[in-house]
Amino acid sequence: MNRSELEKIKKEALENKIPIIMDDTLDEIAKILKEVKPAKILEIGTAVGYSAICFSEYLQEDGSIDTIERDEERVIKAKENIRKAEVEDKINIYFGDAVEILPTLNCKYDIVFIDAAKGKYPIFLKEGLRMLNDNGIIIADNVLYKGYVLSDYNKHKQRTAVRNLREFLKELEENPELETTILEVGDGLAVARKRLSK
Repeated sequence: MNRSELEKIKKEALENKIPIIMDDTLDEIAKILKEVKPAKILEIGTAVGYSAICFSEYLQEDGSIDTIERDEERVIKAKENIRKAEVEDKINIYFGDAVEILPTLNCKYDIVFIDAAKGKYPIFLKEGLRMLNDNGIIIADNVLYKGYVLSDYNKHKQRTAVRNLREFLKELEENPELETTILEVGDGLAVARKRLSK
């Protein structure tokens, strides 16, 4: 990986107010990826490719990342960034709406990383669980959504996103197959490990 290019990609994204993964969130995910050494990662929400590039460092030797993005301009930018960072052999971008693309995928993943439309998190969870390996982990970013999710927030503008994030967290907590931790880093990070069946 070309680290100097990665720094430029990060700087440009921040200058252009493109939402990219926060440093403290990335540090927590890096710990998990070092432990798991994933062969395959699924990322829902590519943006400009920054997080996928960062994650690619922790893949097994022949590992790969599938990432989904519905914004065409961001897909073009992500492809350019991935090429500049010299990791294009490890990252595959699907262009389109994740709600439509996910049901067409039938791979098995060690890590599913969710960082896309907040109102769709319950759908992403259902599809992510279907493709999760037996010892896999679902990681979801921004689950506390500026603190709204755990407060009594009910303003109209973000109501659907907040309601669906609450539903998503409830499903994680109540799923007997998962052991879930919510970390208060960044804007809230959910880490749900699949329990090994006895």
